[in-house]
Amino acid sequence: MADMKYKRVLLKLSGEALAGEKGFGFDPETVKALAKELKEVHDLGAEIAIVCGGGNVWRGITGEKGGMERAQADYMGMLATIQNGLFVQSALENAGVDTRVMTAIEMKAVAEPYIRRRAERHLEKGRIVIFAGGTGSPYFSTDTTSALRAAEINADVILMAKNGVDGVYSADPKIDETATKFDKLSHMDVITQGLHVMDSTASTMSMDNEIPLVVFNMNETGNIKKVVLGENIGTTVK
Repeated sequence: MADMKYKRVLLKLSGEALAGEKGFGFDPETVKALAKELKEVHDLGAEIAIVCGGGNVWRGITGEKGGMERAQADYMGMLATIQNGLFVQSALENAGVDTRVMTAIEMKAVAEPYIRRRAERHLEKGRIVIFAGGTGSPYFSTDTTSALRAAEINADVILMAKNGVDGVYSADPKIDETATKFDKLSHMDVITQGLHVMDSTASTMSMDNEIPLVVFNMNETGNIKKVVLGENIGTTVK
């Protein structure tokens, strides 16, 4: 086993990250590359859990703006995360990694129901566990799901894999050329400065449970491995 800084990690993947450059839908090559990288980290001995967003398929806020009831729109978003979970599972299994999808919305023909102790057992047996279906309740984001599941499985860190952004900035670096990158922050900094790393519920939950967060660019090959081994890339929030 490699000398890892973080042994049990929870990786938060945005739906957009799974869409690649298309920005919508599914990009098999992007997920194939991700699966290859995760296998390398898994082979080091890391225990890996994943939470997928659903923004490449559906966003609850989009439906709400269109006049849909918020709860109904959020449930559609949860179903989108299950599609993404199955997509990632297929790529990981093609790469030779034993994987389980666990969903907060019961769907017996498709995935296992989420049971905390069973999830921990899968991790201990070396399986990558994909948490889908959000928290199972509307009005909660997949950021909050990540913070909740990380606390439940006693994860050492939450890895926020961003699509083309290499950390947390004072402003959007794609719009503001004067934006400066932070190497380290506290969870309270994120909340008080409104830096939008996670939503406020997720940030508060991570702070209360003392779970560090590393925000990094997933488009650079090897970054997940670097974070797990303790290299200082991206932005660390403690």
